[in-house]
Amino acid sequence: MASYTHGHHESVLRSHNTRDIANSAAYLRPHLTAATRLLDVGAGPGTITADFAGIVAHVTATEIDENALSLSRDLAGERGLTNLAFSIEDVHALSFPDASFDVVHAHQVLQHVGDPVQALREMRRVTAPGGIVAARDADYAGFIWFPILPELDRWLTLYQAAARANGGEPDAGRRLLAWARAAGFEEVTATASTWCYASPSERAWWGGMWADRILESALARQLVDSELATRAELQEISDAWKRWADDGDGWYLVPHGEIIARV
Repeated sequence: MASYTHGHHESVLRSHNTRDIANSAAYLRPHLTAATRLLDVGAGPGTITADFAGIVAHVTATEIDENALSLSRDLAGERGLTNLAFSIEDVHALSFPDASFDVVHAHQVLQHVGDPVQALREMRRVTAPGGIVAARDADYAGFIWFPILPELDRWLTLYQAAARANGGEPDAGRRLLAWARAAGFEEVTATASTWCYASPSERAWWGGMWADRILESALARQLVDSELATRAELQEISDAWKRWADDGDGWYLVPHGEIIARV
């Protein structure tokens, strides 16, 4: 099982807490009904999970340990949601019986697991016939930004190296279709969508988040401990993120691959 590269520092959650169906699972929305039983694999802080709970019959949220799972559990409590269950799980070997859910969903998860094909096999196993497995992942090699800053090129190189050292695949978006086919799915619809940050407020949020994240998150500790980067180099990258955020010409694109795989 791979290690989670980002960790759960405040700077990471600052990003994850903005996710909802509209910006992160719009491709799945047409497939959800008031009768849907949904499994949300790797629920993180639970913002997408809570959105699901507002429109489907029941949601089961999973995470890799209690500390991670407590984030979505706490949010459900804050929102007064009662149609959620929570379970600590390894997506490579889910504890649920066959055909337990109508929809199994994973957002930004398969890029972090050791064997995404096995993960998709398990997601398929616990999905009822006629149901769907849905996954969406970013593709770091496809990130595009302007102005061109060498420190951000270095940031991307370092992130990809750290993610792969942890057993993950940061360029997962382009691989989702291939992984699903390898997992045995025959009916797969592959699509793509993006996040784009260009307004002053968007740049301040995205650039400020990464300026902190490259210094304070689990990624930062890993880069320094493994001697992939020095603290001084990470400070230079952080400063570059702030320069990008302050630049009126600044623009940033994050591409995602998506799959709807029919069981």
